Amino acid sequence: MSTPSGPSESRPEQEGDQPPAYGPPPPAAPGTPEPGQSGPAGPDVPGDGATPGGAPPSPGSFGPASVGSGQPGGYDPAGPYQQPAGSFGQASGQTPPQQYSYGSQPYQGPSHPGQGPSPGYGQQPAQAQPAQPGVPAVEPANDSAVRETLAAVRGEVAKAVVGQDAAVTGLVIALLCRGHVLLEGVPGVAKTLLTRTLGAALELDMKRVQFTPDLMPGDVTGSLVYDARTAEFSFREGPVFTNLMLADEINRTPPKTQASLLEAMEERQVSVDGEPRPLPDPFMVIATQNPVEYEGTYPLPEAQLDRFLLKLILPLPERADEIQVLHRHAHDFDPRDLDAAGVQAVADAEQLAAARAEVAEVEIGPEVLGYIVDICRATRTSPSLSLGVSPRGATALLATCRAWAWLSGRRFVTPDDVKALAHPTLRHRVQLRAEAELEGVTAETVLDGILGSVPVPR
Repeated sequence: MSTPSGPSESRPEQEGDQPPAYGPPPPAAPGTPEPGQSGPAGPDVPGDGATPGGAPPSPGSFGPASVGSGQPGGYDPAGPYQQPAGSFGQASGQTPPQQYSYGSQPYQGPSHPGQGPSPGYGQQPAQAQPAQPGVPAVEPANDSAVRETLAAVRGEVAKAVVGQDAAVTGLVIALLCRGHVLLEGVPGVAKTLLTRTLGAALELDMKRVQFTPDLMPGDVTGSLVYDARTAEFSFREGPVFTNLMLADEINRTPPKTQASLLEAMEERQVSVDGEPRPLPDPFMVIATQNPVEYEGTYPLPEAQLDRFLLKLILPLPERADEIQVLHRHAHDFDPRDLDAAGVQAVADAEQLAAARAEVAEVEIGPEVLGYIVDICRATRTSPSLSLGVSPRGATALLATCRAWAWLSGRRFVTPDDVKALAHPTLRHRVQLRAEAELEGVTAETVLDGILGSVPVPR
């Protein structure tokens, strides 16, 4: 099988030459430079630097798989969500440019070789180019100081945590969407340190609870305590009254205690003795679980898994990252002293609220809305799944796509955003049939097949 010639190879056209199978190239975007000139940078996926050819990162190393790669992945911003192979953004394989129609503004699809590197998460978007006759001008993305501030969070977290940029991006998206995150990874990949450092960089209060078989619901939510001096009961707040709550090894506590978080996660309040008590804002539960040692654990029920906005996979670090970890520890790095590591607060709750207001203004066209619904409905009819994505999952995918688009410097959502966030947003909302599991099928491969079969709006 012959391989296609690279961009540098050329040959004279011959009679009978056929155009590429995917059809003629789409019309040039407004302001497209002449051949030989460098073009404007295209948008990139949050959490990942520009990939070869300028394609945005694939969804997964934040936690998921690389979109369209057909391989399971995790959520990786450096490859946004990472699992065996993949990232939290764009597909690993290059595809022909696709032009999606959104209102009157054309979206030229991911950038390709010759267009220059795409700006990464937090970088300035390309400025608007002069309109060509008959082509509407593309407005520049909003130059948001709040976006730049949140982009600096990754740099602060990197001072203490090495190689988990993807997970940081996923946590920022969850904060923007007022959602909760389920972190999965083997012991010792800095899940706790990541949460502590994120709280320090955002100037948010953080509390950690080690979930054990004897943990009671009142140990999490708080309880009434009798005061002998006043002969009255007073409420003593539990660790859930915080901004970031780390529920460490949540699958090691009985369902009764796991269920004590349901009201807090959904209603953002705790009811004790019939009286609701509101939780601080922002509030996010970051629950961790290990993919090993399932003996003596209590798997989270589907109803509670559906409460988590994202499921992020924390992979083992690459060799270079692991060497850097050892280098830091050899030079007196103390993970318990974040001040000594130079971690500083670069944002606060007020700026986070301003960012949420900007995310709420991101537009999404009816074609993209239909694309999200078609993907979710396809999971309900898949022969490999006994449980598909609920309408709550569809709204979660909508929310994460808008946050991703905002972090990328755009005011609208594209189908690429949907593909990028499908794995981290939906992987924990589907349940495999027993016969599919015996055949080695995973949720990642099922989602890859669905993303490859559902028609993409053009």
